[in-house]
Amino acid sequence: MAAPFSTSIELRHLRYFVAAAEHGSFRKAGGALEVKESSISRSVRDLEDEIGVSLFIRHSSGVNLTLAGQRFLNRTRQALDQIREATVEAAALGRAEEGHLKVGLFSNLSSGFLRDLFQTYDSRYAGVHIDFVEAPAENHAAAIRRFDLDAAFVLGRQSWPDCDAMSSWSEPLLFALPRLHPLVQRDVLSWRDLVDETFLVRTEGSGNEVRGFLERKFRELDISPRISTQQVARYSLLGLVATGRGIVPVLESETVIGLPEVVFRPLAGEVIPFSVIYSPRNDNPAVRTLLSLTRKMAREQAATR
Repeated sequence: MAAPFSTSIELRHLRYFVAAAEHGSFRKAGGALEVKESSISRSVRDLEDEIGVSLFIRHSSGVNLTLAGQRFLNRTRQALDQIREATVEAAALGRAEEGHLKVGLFSNLSSGFLRDLFQTYDSRYAGVHIDFVEAPAENHAAAIRRFDLDAAFVLGRQSWPDCDAMSSWSEPLLFALPRLHPLVQRDVLSWRDLVDETFLVRTEGSGNEVRGFLERKFRELDISPRISTQQVARYSLLGLVATGRGIVPVLESETVIGLPEVVFRPLAGEVIPFSVIYSPRNDNPAVRTLLSLTRKMAREQAATR
C-alpha cells in the first residue's frame, strides 16, 4: 500500500530540493535562491523525514542524488512545471487575457458602436474567444440568469429580473423605403408621415421587440399600425422593401448595407437607446473587462454628441 501524501510538504521544500539537485551543493543552491545554506539543508532534511527516504548522499564537496532522489526529482520538476503553468493561466484569466465570452446581440456588428467596441476589445484581449447569439431580449435575459450567456446588448432601458443593466449607446432611427416611394422626396420623416404604410417585421430574432416598439409609437397617435411579419433574415427585409412590399425601421449602423432600390430617410427626433444586461453574480473576468470598456466608450460617445 502506498504511503499517504504528507500535507507537511511545502512548495519551498520542493524548490530547495530541485535547486540542490541541479547545483550539486546546498551552498550553491542557497546562493542561487538567495537564501542561507542552512535553510536549504534543513528543508531537504525535513523533506526526507516526511517521505521517509534519503534523497541525497552527502559528502565534503557537495551532494549526489540517491536512486530514490533521482526518481523524486523527475516527478518534482513535473509538479513544479504544472504549478507554474497553472499560475500563469489563472493570472491571465484574472486579467481577461484569455477566456471565453458569450454575448447576445440586437444590433449588428458591421458598423457603429458595437463594431468599434468589439474591435477595441479584440485588440486588447486577443486571447478571449467570443461567441455571438442573436435572439429576443427576453431569451437573452433568461440565458443570462442561467449563466448560458455572459452579457447581452438589448434595445431600450428596460430592467430585467435578476439582471443588472447599464446604458450603453444610442442611434438615430431611420426607415428603409423603396426608391420610388413618394416619401423619398422628404429629407426627414415624422410618425404622422407613416400612418398609411405597411411595416415589415421579422418573426424571428428581434422581430417582437420591433413590433412592440411600432405599436407603442402609433398608440400615441391612436392608430393601429399595419404590420406584415416575414420569416426572413434581417437584411432580407431590405429585398422586400425594394419590391415595394413595405417599409422597415433601421438603425443608423445598419444603413452601411443597402440595395440600389432602397433609400434611407431619418425620423425626426427619434433616437434609440441601448443597454447591456448581465448577471451581478457572473464571475467571468472577461465580462468585467467588457463592461468596463463599454462604459468608457459610451461616455466618450455621449461627450461627442
